[in-house]
Amino acid sequence: MPPEGQRRRAGPNSQPLHNEAMQRIGVDAVSVDRIALAVRRSGPGFLVKVYTPAELTYCNGNDERLAGRWAAKEAVIKCFDGTGICFPRRRIEVLPGPNGAPRARLLGNDRGAQLEVSITHHSRLAVATAHLEIPDVGTMLPAPDAVLIPARPKDAHKGTFGTAVVLAGSLGLTGAAYLSSTAAARTGAGLVRLLVATTIYPILAAKCTEVMATPVPEVAPGAVGHAAYDSILRQLESAEVGIIGPGLGRDSSTWRLVVDLALHAQSPLVIDADGLNALADSPRSKGKLGARRVLTPHPGELARLTGKTADAINADRPGAARKAAREWGAVVVLKGARTIVAHPDGRTSEDPHEVPALASGGTGDVLSGIIGGLMAQGSDPFTAAVTGVYVHAAAGRRIAERFGDSGLLAGDLLPEIPLVMNLLRQGGL
Repeated sequence: MPPEGQRRRAGPNSQPLHNEAMQRIGVDAVSVDRIALAVRRSGPGFLVKVYTPAELTYCNGNDERLAGRWAAKEAVIKCFDGTGICFPRRRIEVLPGPNGAPRARLLGNDRGAQLEVSITHHSRLAVATAHLEIPDVGTMLPAPDAVLIPARPKDAHKGTFGTAVVLAGSLGLTGAAYLSSTAAARTGAGLVRLLVATTIYPILAAKCTEVMATPVPEVAPGAVGHAAYDSILRQLESAEVGIIGPGLGRDSSTWRLVVDLALHAQSPLVIDADGLNALADSPRSKGKLGARRVLTPHPGELARLTGKTADAINADRPGAARKAAREWGAVVVLKGARTIVAHPDGRTSEDPHEVPALASGGTGDVLSGIIGGLMAQGSDPFTAAVTGVYVHAAAGRRIAERFGDSGLLAGDLLPEIPLVMNLLRQGGL
C-alpha cells in the first residue's frame, strides 16, 4: 500500500472541479448560387428553417450574405461532430460584431462554448471557418471528504498496483464478468485475473484481451461450484483483493462456495449481485464478515440481506445502510441516487450524484470492479467504496451530458473511468 503521504486527499471544502476545455475547428464552403436557388424554390419556408429573424433582417435577401451565414453555421455544426451535442442551424446566429467582423453565438444552453467564425467570398463561393472552445463536460460535483485517488509513482511497475481476482459470470451472464473485470483494470489495478467456469471460458478468453481469463471447475454448464473452493482460495491468497458475484448464477453449490469464501478468504473482498443473494440465504454469515468486506446492494438486495422491504429501505437510506453495516460487520454500499456508503464503525458518506442514465443493466458490475481496482492499489475498503462510487457516478454524469438520461450502456463507462480519475488527480484528490 502506498504511504499516506504519496496520495492526495480531498479537503473538507472541496470545490467543483473544472475540466480542461475541448477545442475544435470546422470548415465549410457553399455556392452562392445554390443558396439563391434554394430561396427561389422554397422561399420563406427555407429561410425560417435556417436563419434567425435578426439574420434575415441583416441579410435583407442578399444571396451572398445568406450563403456566408449558411457556411458559417455548417462550420460550427462540424465543430460539434462526435461530442453528442447538437445545435440546429436556426439556433446558431451569425451577425456582424462591433468592428464588422462576423460573430457567432449559440441560442439556448451554450454549455460555456466560445465561438469564433470567419467568412470569405471568392468566385461566387462562400467559405467559412469556425473555432470552438467548450468545457469537455462542464464541471464535476464536489467530492466527499473520503474520496482518495491512489498515487501512480513514476518508478512503478504492474506489481506496484496490485492484483485483483474476479470470480464472476455464468451461462448467459458472461457480460457481467467482462464488465467487472475490465472495470478493475480501467481503474488501475496492475493485474486482473478473471476466474470463470470452464464452459464459458472460451467466451471470456476472447472477450477480455487485457484481463487474464482462467477456467475453474464447474458443477453444471457455466456454473462454478464448491468443488473449486480450494483452488479459488489459493488464487485469492496471492491477490490484494477479490471481487465475487457479478453474474455468478444461483446454483446452490455456487452459493455455498460464495459464503465460504466470504467467511474464510484472507484477502479483502467486494461482494456483489449473486454473491449478495448467497449471503442473504445464509443467516449464519451475519456479523462474521469483517470490515475488509464491501457489500454493494441495491435496495432490493439490501432488503433481502436485512429482512425488510425495499420501501422500508428507501424510506431511510442512510439509516438502513448504517444498520446493515453494523449487523453484517462489513462496509455497505447502498446503490441508487445519492449512494450511501456505511462502515460498521458508524462512519457514513453520501455521494452527491443523481444520474438516471445509470439505471441500466450492468452498471453495478462496473461499480464492483472500480471499488475492487482501488482496493488492489492499496485503498482501504471504506475509502475505496466512497471513491469508487464517486468515480462511477461522475463517469455516468459525463456520458449523460453527451447522450441524455437514457441510452447509456454499462460498457460506455469503461473508457470514462480513467478520464474521471485523471481529472480528480489534477484537482488534487
